[in-house]
Amino acid sequence: MSKEETTPTSQPPSAEFVQLFTRHQRRLYIYILAQVPSPVDAEEILQETNIIIWRKCEQFEMGTNFLAWASRIAKFEVLKFRDRNRRDRLYFSDTFIEQVADEALVASDQLELRRSALIHCLGKLREKDRELIQQRYAPGENGKSVADVLGRPVNSVYQSLGRIRRTLMECIHRRLAVEAGQ
Repeated sequence: MSKEETTPTSQPPSAEFVQLFTRHQRRLYIYILAQVPSPVDAEEILQETNIIIWRKCEQFEMGTNFLAWASRIAKFEVLKFRDRNRRDRLYFSDTFIEQVADEALVASDQLELRRSALIHCLGKLREKDRELIQQRYAPGENGKSVADVLGRPVNSVYQSLGRIRRTLMECIHRRLAVEAGQ
């Protein structure tokens, strides 16, 4: 690490910075993962990136795009990783990897919006419907096992699940349309 990267900041990060830092961890990880061969490598690079982000927190201008700023730091960490490991493996061109990483970042934005909309819409379901969805999607469960637990015919459970899924899908589409209009 260079001297600039290892010099600690004179003040601790603000609460707003910590919130931005925390909120963008998953998306930053996805950005890094799109550029390296394994999740283990991505986690290691994310840790190095986080150290630098933390140490450079005073350089971030509040009100600007935190993810763009952090992604630039991650990009340089990925390049350092690739340079260290270049002789061990074959790699795609830097341009190609940057394009894939940028697309992964856009996709993660879209997935985050959909996840947020799903959480909102699940919260709007009737409690009975929400419980049925949670039972069905619990690890190791399926429609038949849920029907057995509830003492309902399998077909009835599948019909209810279909109705709930349609309700969720419509709600998600409406929510995304509203957010796109903002």
